[in-house]
Amino acid sequence: MPSPNRPINVHQHYHAHVYFDQQTLAIAQDLCQAAREKLGLQVGRVHQKPVGPHTMWSCQILFSRSEFDKLIPWLDQHRQSLSILVHADTGDDYADHTRFAYWLGNEVALDLSGFSA
Repeated sequence: MPSPNRPINVHQHYHAHVYFDQQTLAIAQDLCQAAREKLGLQVGRVHQKPVGPHTMWSCQILFSRSEFDKLIPWLDQHRQSLSILVHADTGDDYADHTRFAYWLGNEVALDLSGFSA
């Protein structure tokens, strides 16, 4: 199985989606809270159900190109076993979740049926 694409800093804005389940909920909550408190990033709600194209429970972190080089190594160091989708926020949802999608940990299947290709 090929390795998922690692994040690269080539866009202006990004989202990171931290994926978790019942067993890893506390780890994800701690990670997202730390991103907010220690790094000053905007963090969305912790969704305990699939939302949008995300087939697992998730929490979103918003960040920019200037925060990328600090956040990505920090996420990779602190994510433990969690998978994290990092994608560009260009306004083209399909491209952002496919061509501009990068991974920390294992790739998680997305439901792209709601996006126009």
